[in-house]
Amino acid sequence: MEEQVLVIERSVIESVGTFHGLVFDVDRYLREIFIQGTPRFISRAQAEKDPSHKQIIPYVIMTYQDTYLNYVRGRRAGETRLVGNRSIGIGGHINPVDDMPLFADFFDTYISAVKREVDEEVSLETTYTDSIVALLNDDSNEVGSVHLGIVHYWNLDAPNVTKREQMITQMSFMTPADLENIRDSLETWSQLCLNHLEEMSRHQKSISTINEMLKNSQQK
Repeated sequence: MEEQVLVIERSVIESVGTFHGLVFDVDRYLREIFIQGTPRFISRAQAEKDPSHKQIIPYVIMTYQDTYLNYVRGRRAGETRLVGNRSIGIGGHINPVDDMPLFADFFDTYISAVKREVDEEVSLETTYTDSIVALLNDDSNEVGSVHLGIVHYWNLDAPNVTKREQMITQMSFMTPADLENIRDSLETWSQLCLNHLEEMSRHQKSISTINEMLKNSQQK
């Protein structure tokens, strides 16, 4: 079967405010993204060629004591246009699964999908806190023009992460200074995030807080 991916219409973002790079006022955007009926699944083949839609991509940054998980996307990477680039984000497209209700309480379903996506790529043997810190948009290239990143910030209690996916290579934890020294090897989204790691640490908003905000806004 043809792969289905989660998307929203670009006009949803435009109605709140178009931006380039990272935006930290996440509440305004998440209120519109997670309205019932707004996110939906279409074929990936269509989504990759249709900039009137944005594919929702969770972009999970993992940190431990001011170091950040990073890796190189190998030849088996799902997004072939990013092969060979280093990334500080774990995540990918959200696909429908049998236990996914049609957005009855979609934010809870989305968070479960994020955890499932991360678990497919890496094995995490530690506890952590999960926050959403930013949205990420880059229309300057063909990959970015059809994707919208939701940037998660996972504070790990130990650096116990190993790879599951073959497409992940050269995985390690690095300081921001180390990453800055290899900036040219980073994919565009990671370069944008590298510029704002300190700001991300100050804008951590827990998943439970966001969930409560969304429920309150939908009841009004």
